[in-house]
Amino acid sequence: MSNLRRLDLNLLVTLDALLAEHNVTRAAQRLNFSQPSVSVHLAKLREIFGDPLLLPGPRGMRPTARAEQLREPLRQALAALELAVAPSTPFDPAAANNTWRVAAFDYGESTIVLPALNGLRTAAPGTRLAVIETAPARIAQQAERGEIDLAFHTREGAPPNLRQRTLFSERYVLVGRAGHPKLQKTLTPAQFCQLEQVMVSPDGGGFFGITDRALEELGLTRRVVLSVPHFLFVIAVLMNTELVAMLPERLLRHQPALEVVEPPVAVPGFEMTMLWHERSHRDPAHQWLREHIVRSL
Repeated sequence: MSNLRRLDLNLLVTLDALLAEHNVTRAAQRLNFSQPSVSVHLAKLREIFGDPLLLPGPRGMRPTARAEQLREPLRQALAALELAVAPSTPFDPAAANNTWRVAAFDYGESTIVLPALNGLRTAAPGTRLAVIETAPARIAQQAERGEIDLAFHTREGAPPNLRQRTLFSERYVLVGRAGHPKLQKTLTPAQFCQLEQVMVSPDGGGFFGITDRALEELGLTRRVVLSVPHFLFVIAVLMNTELVAMLPERLLRHQPALEVVEPPVAVPGFEMTMLWHERSHRDPAHQWLREHIVRSL
C-alpha cells in the first residue's frame, strides 16, 4: 500500500511503454514525452519497486525478472482503466441486454409502464423489465443503492434528492358501471354524497382522502363503504356492483364497461413524475429508457 501511494498514473504508463519498447528513446516517442522525462520516471520507478526493472543489453534494455512479473498485470490494469474512462458509446437498444427495474404502484403500471411496453419489446427485444411495488419512503434509498433504475410517483411527496421529470397532469372523475342509473343526470354535491362509494387507500383501510377534504370545505361528508389498496380492484368492483368512485381519468381509458362523468365537486388533481438517481443521469442506456417512456405517453 505504501508503494501504491507513491505511484501516479504517468509512472505506470511510462513503465508500460518501457516494457513494450525496451528503449528509453522509443518509449519517449511513443508517449510524446522528452527522453529526460522518461529517464526521470524510470529512476522513480526503480526506487519505488526496489528493482532496476530494465538493464542495459546488446539490443536496448532487458527487463528484470521483477519487470517481467509486472508486465501482464500492468497491461491489464491500464486496459481496464482506459475502458473505465473512455467516452460512453451510444446505446443500441436492438443489441442491448439490460435488466431494468422500476418502482410503481398499480396506477403507474397501468398509465405509464403499460403504454411503454410494446414499444420497449419492439425496440429492445433483448432487455428485461422488473416492476417493483415499493413504499415511497424507500424510493430514494433504493435508487441510491442501484436497486431500482426509475420510480413513478406523484410530485407531492416525491423524494427531493432525486432527479425528476413531470410526465403528465392528472384529474379526478366520477365513475360507475356503464348505465348506472344514478350517473345519468347531473348530480348536486349533496346527491353525490348519498351515493355508496369505494376509495383507494394506499396505506390500507383508510376512509378519508382528497375528495373528502374537498367536501369537508363545503361542510359535506360522503358515504365511503369500501376501502381497498389497489386501483385495479376498484375497477372490478365498479363493473360488478352499484358502487361509484372518484378515480384518476387516465386509469379509465379503454374501459367501455364503465360510465365516466364530471364530478359535482372540484377535487385537486396531481402530477405524475419519473424519478431517478444522479448516478444514472448520464448513462446512455438510462437516458434512452427515460426518453422512450416519455414518447410512449
